[in-house]
Parts: sequence; structure tokens; C-alpha cells
Amino acid sequence: MAFSADELRVLRRALAIALNPAPLQDEDVQDCLRLAESVDDAVREAGRLRAFLLADLARYREALPGSLPGYLELLQDALAAGYDPAADDLSALRTLRSHPRAAHLLERCQVLVERSVRARLARVSQAVATAPRTRLLALPGGRAGEGEPKPSTPKPPVPVKRPAPKPSEVFPPRRRPVPPPPPEERVAG
Repeated sequence: MAFSADELRVLRRALAIALNPAPLQDEDVQDCLRLAESVDDAVREAGRLRAFLLADLARYREALPGSLPGYLELLQDALAAGYDPAADDLSALRTLRSHPRAAHLLERCQVLVERSVRARLARVSQAVATAPRTRLLALPGGRAGEGEPKPSTPKPPVPVKRPAPKPSEVFPPRRRPVPPPPPEERVAG
């Protein structure tokens, strides 16, 4: 983000006022409000530009391998702007690694993803380490003090257990086929 000479003058005055609080003139207040509005506009515009760039990158990624040169250029621009490569980017680059520029970008993206994961893990572990530990509180129905009667709690009904079936009940024995009667008995007569 670049500031004009007038904006730098206002910013310098605002910083001086922040360091040495003093009553402000109306003109200083208006200048600071205009500067804040300009910065907000620039931030919104940067967000819109980033969203457009990421949507464009996704369109080029979907059109691969035909859009290889454009995709690689857009990915390089996005990485230069602070983009963390997504899983889709890594998988697309893996399929294109025969292209030397894609192979180089794959290595760069893998390093960036590893750094990003390590940074997230460090933040999570730091948050866990600095989180205040909560005290465990006794819940009603726990261990009662001596002399105090234990509260009676209804016991849940015990389910009726059925015995496990025997293998012969699940898989009945095979009946052997009855051999056909001898030929003399078959003739009826």
C-alpha cells in the first residue's frame, strides 16, 4: 500500500498525537477520518482483488492441462501475494511435474505448505500451553463426607442377557442325502 504525500503528513500527525496526547483541532480530526476511510477502501479493494485472483486461479486449475502456462503464472502471482497453496494446487502440480516449471512450483508449494502447517501447530500448542487450567468441581452424587448419608440414586434397569446361541443352532447340521432305492424296488407293479 502506498501513501501520497498528504496522507503521509496526516499519518505523521496522527502518530505524533498518539504519542503525545493533546487536544485536536477539527481539521486534524477530519484529516484522520479521511485517511482512515482511504485505508479502509484500499483494504476492501485488496480483498476484492484477492478473491478475483483466487477465482481465476481455480478456473485455470479446472481447465488443466490445456491452461498450463496461464495456471503456472497465476499461481506464481498468488504465491508472491502470500497465498497458501491448497490441496488442489498440490495435486494439480503433481500431475504436471513432468513440466520443469511445474516441478519447481511444486517444490516451492510443498515448502510453503509445510511452513504453514508448522505455524498452525505452533499456534495451537501455544494456545493450549497458555490456556488457563480450569478447576475440577465436585458434582452432586459423588463421594459424600463422613456422617453424611449418600444420596440414593435410582439404578438403571439391568438388561436381560440372552445366552449366546450354539453353533448347531445357528448352522444346523447337514442332512446326508438319502440314496435312491435299488432298481428292483422302483418298479411298481
